[in-house]
Amino acid sequence: MRTLVLVAGLLAVSLTAAPACASSLDSKPPDQQTIDALEARASQAQPREQCFLYAEIVHQMTELSMKQYAAGNVEGANGLLKKIQLVAQKIHLSLALNDKRLKNTEILLSHTAFRLTEMLHSSDYQDRPLVEQTLAQVNHAQDEAMMEVFRK
Repeated sequence: MRTLVLVAGLLAVSLTAAPACASSLDSKPPDQQTIDALEARASQAQPREQCFLYAEIVHQMTELSMKQYAAGNVEGANGLLKKIQLVAQKIHLSLALNDKRLKNTEILLSHTAFRLTEMLHSSDYQDRPLVEQTLAQVNHAQDEAMMEVFRK
């Protein structure tokens, strides 16, 4: 019973903390150079740091994809969505490596899933399957990150 109360309390805190952090997550405009720099940094980072860096890459790619979609560049946005799916797989693989910013990773993935949901609602009918697949990948990575947070 005590564990259940603790888990419920942590869940409530995590759900209320995400909106507070979310406003600062979108403060810098996304660009391809930032994403490339993050990818280079992630490839050379320690295994403990890679998970958060991959989450940051996914977030930046999502923001850039939304920006491109809003500008009418659907092909560019779809290309980024496919890359997001690949990086989400890397998050899945790096979760077990004892990440040192696991809670931040989970919060960032939660915000990214929220932004992808916004994109899903604003996308055309023919673009929705790719957005849904990407959202499912990010949600899966977020769920796994949350489970790792609760295990520690």
